[in-house]
Amino acid sequence: MTLLLILLLVLVAFMGAPLFAVIAGAAMIGFTQSETPLAVIGVELYRLVDTPILLALPLFTFAGYVLGESRTSLRLVRLTQSLIGWMPGGLAIVALFTCAFFTAFTGASGVTIVALGALLYPAMKQAGYQDRFSLGLVTTSGSLGLLLPPSLPLILYAVIAQQLPDGGGMTIQEVFKAGLLPALVMVACLSLYGLWVTRRHPIPLTRFNAAEVRAALWEAKWEVPLPFVVLGGIYGGFFAVSEAAAVTALYVVIVECLIYREISFKQLPKIMREAMVMVGAILIILGVSLAFTNWLIDAEVPTRLFTFIREHVDNRLMFLLLLNLFLLLLGCVLDIFSALFIMVPLLLPVAVGYGIDPVHLGIIFLANMQIGYCTPPVGMNLFMSSYRFNKPITELYAATWPFIIVLFISVLLITYIPWFSLALLGR
Repeated sequence: MTLLLILLLVLVAFMGAPLFAVIAGAAMIGFTQSETPLAVIGVELYRLVDTPILLALPLFTFAGYVLGESRTSLRLVRLTQSLIGWMPGGLAIVALFTCAFFTAFTGASGVTIVALGALLYPAMKQAGYQDRFSLGLVTTSGSLGLLLPPSLPLILYAVIAQQLPDGGGMTIQEVFKAGLLPALVMVACLSLYGLWVTRRHPIPLTRFNAAEVRAALWEAKWEVPLPFVVLGGIYGGFFAVSEAAAVTALYVVIVECLIYREISFKQLPKIMREAMVMVGAILIILGVSLAFTNWLIDAEVPTRLFTFIREHVDNRLMFLLLLNLFLLLLGCVLDIFSALFIMVPLLLPVAVGYGIDPVHLGIIFLANMQIGYCTPPVGMNLFMSSYRFNKPITELYAATWPFIIVLFISVLLITYIPWFSLALLGR
């Protein structure tokens, strides 16, 4: 009977059943088999609601949606262009830094491609960059900010890990800190690649213009303090992460609705609804995932998985390489939220068994998921760019593969040099 139910669950999953229904079904089958009351699923949902850190999720999401609807992207592009556009490969570096910052706050790489792509792609072509290079850079840089706070995947990884015995001592502040240097490593690697590509056909440089810098700073004077408010407030001890999220949401609404007046108060309910639909979907999947995780722990599935892997892979370095390859493949077929909910409860105990720090694992996991967004055949950014720039998907495949190789090299650096993830934590 149990086997029949499992086959039925797999069938409905392939037929397109919602992810939360599939996970909940798997949890119910597991608990029924172990004769555990199904009320435990309701208990997990309540425990999730009672988690204070989750207050940050809807607030940061709402703030990101408001920024995505405003003209913040235009001001950020102008500011970064005035500051570093005069450097060799400056416009490429402008695109990387702007996309990383924008994705960190909006939490969605697709939004970044839609919002910034219309500005950066034509600007790079006009400046003399090759079409394929420009297309590949804009497509791959759309997901760069996922390692920068207050990115939603960082928050979710911390929340999921905290529910597990091996990640119980983790804090979201630690995860926020851990992502900073690895994000810079990925941006730096792509920047160096941009400089190398343009070495034979240098792009004409624009002259540094102090007046333009002052004008761009003045225009973006309300966005510039935002990361300092969030990170400075958290690490300065002025407020907790959930309080920082509330301050961010209030700050963004005041700036965009009252100061810039780019968003009317009549638009806010629509933006709130769109943001909360996304948050609601995440929370219901997270709730049933935690219940499923409890069953996995009770059934000792992670322990058995670790024992099996240990029998075939006894080298920590080889395990890390296989982990990266597995996560890359996973990122091709699953969105980042689904991958977090399904795989973290399985992988975290195994990684800890190999002596890998839980925080370091989170950075490895999310860095690979970043690449998965633009990895053929089904990376989401590829289809977003194909739609946004009206290009064949095969052209996107050809444009992005050099950037994917560079990003994979950066992931290997992050993986095998834990210092990048743990240095700011003092480990």
